[in-house]
Amino acid sequence: MSTAARASTDWPGKRLGLPNAGPRSIARLGRRLIAVAIDWGIAYGIIHVFFWPDSVGLKTLALFGVMQVLFLLVLNGSIGHLIMGLRVVPVVPGYLGYWRPFVRTFLVCLFIPAVIYDKDQRGLHDRWAGTILVRR
Repeated sequence: MSTAARASTDWPGKRLGLPNAGPRSIARLGRRLIAVAIDWGIAYGIIHVFFWPDSVGLKTLALFGVMQVLFLLVLNGSIGHLIMGLRVVPVVPGYLGYWRPFVRTFLVCLFIPAVIYDKDQRGLHDRWAGTILVRR
């Protein structure tokens, strides 16, 4: 089979043994962006209500990080992930563990690792944490 023909039959997650569509398929960019917008909006809204509007910068980022870690530990996904039908799972099947949510969230808060991704649409934050964002 030629390289062009093989490339046309590949999809994000195929190398990881994941399906092209449906449950356990790699979450696509649109759902990811909406999910992070939901999470950021919730964090911004909470900070805006409980603090003065001019002090939302790092407090919003800190609350966003805390929400990410807590919801990943408890539900394998943030509020935005759950609303958009996504969840975070480890590459090696099993329990997400305690350290993965912290590493993943720290790297998401740095922003750059989250926008550099591979053929499987996994950002550096997911690669370094050993996780995958998939559809439920």
